[in-house]
Amino acid sequence: MTAEPTLPELQAPSREEEQAEVIRRLEEDIIFGRFAPGLRLVEDNLMQRYGASRHFVRQALFQLERQGIVLREKNVGATVRFYSAEEVRQIYEVREMLTRQAALMIALPAPQSLIDQLSELQRHYCIKAEAQDMRGIHETNDAFHLALFSACGNPYLVRSLQDYMNLTLPMRAKNLADSEGLALSRRQHELMIELLKGRDSWALAQLCVDHMQYSKADYLVRISNDKKPQ
Repeated sequence: MTAEPTLPELQAPSREEEQAEVIRRLEEDIIFGRFAPGLRLVEDNLMQRYGASRHFVRQALFQLERQGIVLREKNVGATVRFYSAEEVRQIYEVREMLTRQAALMIALPAPQSLIDQLSELQRHYCIKAEAQDMRGIHETNDAFHLALFSACGNPYLVRSLQDYMNLTLPMRAKNLADSEGLALSRRQHELMIELLKGRDSWALAQLCVDHMQYSKADYLVRISNDKKPQ
């Protein structure tokens, strides 16, 4: 009689893994629009929502404050970072300038290795979109753009672009949950890949700038003409 194989014991998550999970869930609630701009983030409510200790919740708020998507103020507490219409326009002005410059610096026609890399990322992006995997959509979308702009050859410009991508995360990520915005994003990604095969740098740069306008316009509508939620 043979002994039945023993199943491996499931290991409890480490403190680092538990902390990372709380950060991930809070970040998703904010960037995918479940928590509106200006909403107060009450520690007790977050502890109950995530089944987490106060320490982990506070550390998550601290981390997301550093990323610019949570604001903590004395006598107010933590809130989802709210940007006025003017702030949104100013932030996007800088991001658009950085984006245009990076796109213009990409040598065209692009090498086949870059085309293949972006095509593979786009394939994964579409798979995540079909599965409605919001975290996967967000991560593959950012990976696509970082791979594209890295081809400009200036790592300092790419780092600045990444900083502004992170800064605009609460403004743009919600659109990845919107079927119209997601479909537009997929079409524009495909067109970017096609333009990389040609020689029209200005058309590529303009498309990259146009690519961000949908999320910018949507956020401006959501904040309702500069009126911060109470």
